[in-house]
Amino acid sequence: MKSFSILRSSFLFVFLISYCLVFFLFPGCKKADVSQARPPAQVSVIKIELKDMPVSLEFVGQTQSSHQVEIRARVNGFLDERTYVEGTLVHDGDVMFRMDPKPYQAQLQAAQGELAQQQARLTTARANLARVKPLVEQDALSQKDLDDATGQEQTAAAAVESAKANVEETKLNLGYTTIITPVTGLSSYARVQDGAYVNQSNSLLTYVSQIDPIWVTFSLSENDVLKSRSEAERGQLVLPKEDAYEVEVELGDGSIFPERGRITFADAEYNQQTGTFLLRATLPNPKGHLRPGQFVRVHILGVIRPKAILVPLRAVQQGDKGHFIWVVNKEGKAEQRPVVVGDWMGNNWFINEGLIAGDQVVVDGGLTLRPGDPVTVKSQMSTVESAPGSAVLKADAGKTEPTMSQK
Repeated sequence: MKSFSILRSSFLFVFLISYCLVFFLFPGCKKADVSQARPPAQVSVIKIELKDMPVSLEFVGQTQSSHQVEIRARVNGFLDERTYVEGTLVHDGDVMFRMDPKPYQAQLQAAQGELAQQQARLTTARANLARVKPLVEQDALSQKDLDDATGQEQTAAAAVESAKANVEETKLNLGYTTIITPVTGLSSYARVQDGAYVNQSNSLLTYVSQIDPIWVTFSLSENDVLKSRSEAERGQLVLPKEDAYEVEVELGDGSIFPERGRITFADAEYNQQTGTFLLRATLPNPKGHLRPGQFVRVHILGVIRPKAILVPLRAVQQGDKGHFIWVVNKEGKAEQRPVVVGDWMGNNWFINEGLIAGDQVVVDGGLTLRPGDPVTVKSQMSTVESAPGSAVLKADAGKTEPTMSQK
């Protein structure tokens, strides 16, 4: 009986162990079967094509008048009136201020009177010389008399020239009481009010700023220059011949200014304080939409990125080892492909390494993929989504990335 009891206890122990194993192992097997039976993921893909893409280099710039003139009083006196409307467009030759002309009119009259006197003296001296010459030839007068008459005539002639110069000077001063603008442009506010006395200490009356054409100044960092030069040497960028870059301006609201311009000035050296290289573009501004002092984005056009690979931003994810992209391989399965990203344009990203022509890149549906997962392509995009215009290469683009990533 004792051995039978021991045998029965052993049997119950084995039975319990078997039951527990069955209870815990069967659900695991069931889950494995479910995992193996996971349906293919539905994804949208784009087929990679190599294209020559026009790109633009983007920098922050500021507009500047192409010709700003100080309107100053050139003579002393009282300011009679301001004849222009502050802040409006004035044209070359327009009268902007008038000063009290009466003192200068009086000076002109005095100078003209002095000229008349000197001309009368010259007439008398010439007549006297004409009488003396034949008398000297007849020995009726001495040579000294002739010399004196000649000297008087020459002195009178010089006095006439001096009086003429004085008349011209007073005419100029009188003309300076009418103050005009030498350029066409936007007027500033008046620095001196009507009735004020103007002299050398407060001769600045206003400014006129020419805005057609208008300048846009911007700076390139040393890194920008070296990066563009390095990419051009490696064949990743093709620069225009003879540096024939076009310049496009993006306004604060994101709109593009309709007129394009050219780079017309490049500084001879880097600024030692900022480490930047100054450039200036000149753009037509016939409607005056651009005003001096505006901050704008400058797009330098004419650069080509040959055989470029471009993918939508949402196709690029980021993991612990960097950026990667999901690719559908020949077996119809998901393959994780590490990539090296470059600059971006709009909603797209340049891929420098990791993809080749013909690759099928997953654009939508890649967030839940795992390597080796079967996939079903539900749609294929013909081209990448692109914004109007060319790609934009940000200055020092590597310092900032779009927020379209998934860790």
